[in-house]
Amino acid sequence: MSNGNEQNNLLGAYLAVGDDALKRSAVIERLRARLAKMGDMAFNSDDFDGELAEGGEIVSACNTIPFASPVRLVHVCNADKLKKADSEALVAYLGSPNETTVLLLEAEKLAKNTRLYKAVAGVGPKAVIDCALPKARELPRQVRAMATSHGIVMSEGAAAALVDLVGENTVHLDNELRKIALAHNGGDPVSEREVRQLVARTSEVKPWALTDAFAERNLAKCLGLLSKMDSASPHALIAMCTGRVRDLMGVQALRARGEVAAIARVLKVPDWKVKTMTAWARNFTPEELRRAVVAARDAERAMKSGSDPDAVFYRWLVDTLKRSS
Repeated sequence: MSNGNEQNNLLGAYLAVGDDALKRSAVIERLRARLAKMGDMAFNSDDFDGELAEGGEIVSACNTIPFASPVRLVHVCNADKLKKADSEALVAYLGSPNETTVLLLEAEKLAKNTRLYKAVAGVGPKAVIDCALPKARELPRQVRAMATSHGIVMSEGAAAALVDLVGENTVHLDNELRKIALAHNGGDPVSEREVRQLVARTSEVKPWALTDAFAERNLAKCLGLLSKMDSASPHALIAMCTGRVRDLMGVQALRARGEVAAIARVLKVPDWKVKTMTAWARNFTPEELRRAVVAARDAERAMKSGSDPDAVFYRWLVDTLKRSS
């Protein structure tokens, strides 16, 4: 782009990609605000939904000459849902993009090995903007940071409770933080109790939360989580829990052979998780884990033979985690 320093610093295309919806939204708003300083965006922007739009239509918008502005914006949400032919039309366009248009593609997931991803990345080193969520264990920290933008401070427990109730969608989390800020009185940090009083549960518990509680051998926690998993299949849950049992058997076997250093490699888990899995493995004896696998086999047979799958899984869970008196 050649008209003005601000325009010269813009790339012909950007890709905001990742599952952090709030960050994607912020990227879009920042770019719109930047372009608005250069001209009236009311006459110089087009928005498309990749799930519905045709590639030729998007390319035509990109090739349109701007009016009373040196640059136009073409925004495509759900770019990861473009049909192959439509995606290929954009790949071809990105080989020589229009100098007076900024094409902004927005996607929750777009693999780096796709032609569209590579085409955008080829536009410039800063063309791809990572909007990935932090790891689940780091999300409460981000929520606490987000809370300060609404003029409130949250305790660690309050942030974790909000994630538990609302889920990982950052737009939804930010909306709830706005409501909490309006209801909160005083200068004390927002507490976990306050969050649970003000926020209704809108997210379902993830299956791996149950398998973690299972490995902790915390029956009460497992039953509490199970009551919040309305759509989870007992067939899938028993398979996941049995997989965790086999992992713990592997940890015990490797520790017994003095091969602790091999746990991460053999079980294909990150190094940081080895300490946690080793602690989990101490919650069971080798015989208890062996019995759990045998009982899981029998439970799955019972499920396939007509027994109530939910009742069978519940009984297996209780029998596996209860401790001998």
